[in-house]
Amino acid sequence: MGFKVKTVVLISVFSLALLVSLHQARAAKSYNVTRLKGRKESSRCNLFIGSWVIDPSHPLYESSNCPFIDAEFDCQKYGRPDNQYLKYSWKPDSCALPRLDGVDFLNRFRGKKILFVGDSLSLNMWESLSCILHASVPNAITSFVRREALSTVTFQDYGVTITLYRTPYLVDINREEVGRVLTLDSIQAGNAWIGMDMLIFNSWHWWTHTGNSQGWDYIRDGPNLVKDMDRLEAFYKGMTTWAQWVDQNVDPTKTKVFFQGISPTHYQGQEWNQPRKSCSGELEPLAGSTYPAGLPPAANIVNKVLKNMKNKVYLLDITLLSQLRKDAHPSVYSGEHAGNDCSHWCLPGLPDTWNELLNAALLM
Repeated sequence: MGFKVKTVVLISVFSLALLVSLHQARAAKSYNVTRLKGRKESSRCNLFIGSWVIDPSHPLYESSNCPFIDAEFDCQKYGRPDNQYLKYSWKPDSCALPRLDGVDFLNRFRGKKILFVGDSLSLNMWESLSCILHASVPNAITSFVRREALSTVTFQDYGVTITLYRTPYLVDINREEVGRVLTLDSIQAGNAWIGMDMLIFNSWHWWTHTGNSQGWDYIRDGPNLVKDMDRLEAFYKGMTTWAQWVDQNVDPTKTKVFFQGISPTHYQGQEWNQPRKSCSGELEPLAGSTYPAGLPPAANIVNKVLKNMKNKVYLLDITLLSQLRKDAHPSVYSGEHAGNDCSHWCLPGLPDTWNELLNAALLM
């Protein structure tokens, strides 16, 4: 009799464990994603491989209703005649991308400080997130402060601050007797980044600039002061300094850290097999999930640096999905900015998807 009781108990325990396991498996399947650690995507869901599809529920806000958009990104206001570029959403192949619920986001980050650190692509993403949240709570009290290097939107009802720190190289540019010196092993500006609840970094766009648009006169590479050097090598050394700063100054149990990834340009149509074209006049994305030119070399450097870090930084791997959006740039519809802008992105537009991906990563 005792043997039978033990057998029944064991079977019951086994059955309960099996039911729990099945329930967890079903929950994971219905949620479609599992927790991501560091840069590794879950085997169930790679958010960054997929395709663009028409979605009538987009855009997530109207540019005319958002007080935070710069003229250079407000393509509808400045005469862009088409609007289909506003109607696309990103569809990962292996799972569903959740819509960014602004009220839920503000509640989850109640009392928290979010900081974007980088160049004008960080500005693009910072303004996008501010607009998405503002559209979700249009009657909420907000404050908006813009300065040269530091700008902040505060949703006062929630105590959420979203700040942009403009620093295109992440490492310092110091004033010396010879002029502006890009110092590859120095991040004194990083003191302003400490104590945040979330950090989203970005760099690369300005490392390629030459002539009048170059942000420095010399490069200090360790003990050497040089007039110029290979830009990918300089970027790698600067990113390595940034990685060391994160490892030494950020507590991963208190601060979520992301790297925004390399945002592509679309000046050269041969990259998508249209050699006579640029982004100007492009009306739709590339189909599928491949880009003929492949990934830019800077993306490989970012991957290499993140892989060697002690602290795990989540790579918001926006490069490929953004390469497909040759239609999403301001081109000539960018306020008083002269020329053809195939570097930045219209708002509403592609950076809204970057923030949807950021939100999805935070939910995992």
